[in-house]
This record gives sequence, structure tokens and C-alpha cells, in this order.
Amino acid sequence: MGVVDYYELLGVSRNATASEIKTAYRALAKVMHPDAGGTAGTFRMLREAYEVLGDPAQRASYDRGGATAPTGGGTATRTRPVRKRDFGTDPNYEPPPTLLDPEDIPWWDEVDPEARVRFLPVTSPGHAPAVTALSGFTLLLLPVLVVDFSPLLLTMWLVTVLGTTMAMLRLARRYLASGRADRDFAAQIGGRRVFGEPGAERDQLAERLTAELLGDYLTRLPGARIFHGLSLPGSVFADIDHAVLCGSRLVLIESKLWLPGHYEADDEGSLWRNGNPFRGGTVSLPRAVAAFHRLMPGVEVRGAVLIYPSRRGEVSVGEAPEVPAPPMTPEDFVHEIGAWLAEDPLAVNRKTLRTVLDRVVS
Repeated sequence: MGVVDYYELLGVSRNATASEIKTAYRALAKVMHPDAGGTAGTFRMLREAYEVLGDPAQRASYDRGGATAPTGGGTATRTRPVRKRDFGTDPNYEPPPTLLDPEDIPWWDEVDPEARVRFLPVTSPGHAPAVTALSGFTLLLLPVLVVDFSPLLLTMWLVTVLGTTMAMLRLARRYLASGRADRDFAAQIGGRRVFGEPGAERDQLAERLTAELLGDYLTRLPGARIFHGLSLPGSVFADIDHAVLCGSRLVLIESKLWLPGHYEADDEGSLWRNGNPFRGGTVSLPRAVAAFHRLMPGVEVRGAVLIYPSRRGEVSVGEAPEVPAPPMTPEDFVHEIGAWLAEDPLAVNRKTLRTVLDRVVS
């Protein structure tokens, strides 16, 4: 029997759960069984892969590079050493941080990182009412200089002036309340740029890489707020790795450490790698995008799956169709999603920010 990488044979990532391994085995067994046109040797290899990875002790030994796998059609009468192929995931490899030249980021120079943010919805009445009220009040005072009032006209004029003064006082109170609300919000929430923490475990390395990427580049947008570890509505787990909110635009992000290769999404949103259906990992982001669409109907919501190589090699992506969660390289994400958010770089939507913040669990 040839030497194989059991993870790649089953089409799962090295951090796949027992349930994912079982699901992958059942799906492949249907097409690799001799009765379905497969060969006995290939099917036996598939069963051995499942028996090794499905057993926690054997899987741990296999991951250390000195595993033993049962032979003889699944009966563990004797064992043989198993070697992993050198083109699978490298557990010791860490992708380098993404370093981009700001001169190559189209939207970079269009944004002033020191500009003052604009809180939405706007609570201030704006300049027009104040200018109108002041102009009207000035016109009311002019007759005092040129008109000899009768007692009746004087009374009417005084009543009008008093009413105008009261209206101006109410307007002034609205300005003060609006300014106080903006200052209080900024002090409590608005001044913070990042909420939550990325995972610290070894298998969450991709999340930490994305957190660094967002902090290095997306904070260029004064209105951008970054979130790590969000739950879906009705859940208490960190179902979504990251999110970035700017004004009324929200992008949800999954971070993946997958084998190098060329990734694409078809029109149904299914992932392909190097021209073949991708079975090396799962993506739950489309469900999250749909859930946040329902949660915040007035907000534009997009998704992105950021892919980092799990060993030395390049990751590339094709031009994504209009699907909820297209695969992206970190560079593509900064260029494309950054430009999308930069269309309104100064806006901070209070209600939307609080809604997203309520979902942070990490």
C-alpha cells in the first residue's frame, strides 16, 4: 500500500473535528466503494485513514509523525509505521505577517486618519435652524429703531419677540444635548477602535494574523471599528472570527489556514481548489451573513474568507462571483474591502455599533 497523508485523502484540515472526519469519510465511501466503481485497494486505504484519524490516540501518534495504522482490511492484527507526505500541512510553519506598501493601496491617500468621526444618526439640528432663528430675531429687533409703536402693536411685538426667544432657547438646548450625547458616546464606546480578542490557541493562528492585518490597515479609516469573536443571534459561541464596521457597512470575516493553491468560489458559493471541489475545510460564513442581514436590515453586510498558507507556498484566488463569502488573500481583502468601507470612512453608527458589540463573546 502506498504512503499517503490521511488528512488529504479524506479532504479535511489537520484541525478537523471528529464529526467533520466522519462526514468526509461517509461522503467519500459512497463513491470509492468497489460497488460504486472504486477499487478495493483505494477503499481499504480510505478505511485505514478513517480508523486512524477517528481514534484520538492513533490520531495523536499520527500527528507526531510516528503513528501506526491497522492493516488487513481494518482488523488491527499487526501494525506498520505511517509516514506523512511532505506536501501536506506543516504543523511547524507560520505564515509571515502581511506587509503592504501603502502606495499600492488605492484608497489609502484618499483618507485622512486624523479626521473627526461623524456619529449617526445625527442628533444635532444642524446649522440651518440656528442661522434662520438668529436672522429672524435680528429682523424683529429692527422695528424698535424706526417704528413708533402704539400700545397694541408694542404688545404684539413683545409677544412675538418672547416666542422667538423661547424657540431659540429650545434650539440651544438641543445643540447642547447633541454635543453632550456625542461626547458621552465617544467616552464610553466611540473612542475605542477594537473590541474582543483573537484566539490564542495554535489552531487559531490565522485569526491572529487577520487581527494584525486589520489593526495595521483598516484602522486607517477613522470610522472603522474592529471586532473579534462574535456569536450568531441566539448563540453564545464565537461563531464568527472577525467583523469590521464602518458607518452602515459591515464585513464578516473567517480566517483559514489552508494548503497553498488557487481557490475559487462558483456561482453557488462552493469552494474549489486547483480546479477540484475543496474538501479541506468548512465555511459557515454564508449563514452568518444571512443572519446579520436579518438582524440589521438597514446595514450592508458582506463576507470574506481570508486564506493563509499552512505550509510554504502561495495562495491565490480567482475573481469572486456575487456570493456571501468569497475566498480572498489578505492583500485582496485590504484592497477590495478597504475601498468599499472607505466610501464613507468617517461614519460611526451608534445603533449598529451597539448591536454588533452585543455579539462579541471573546
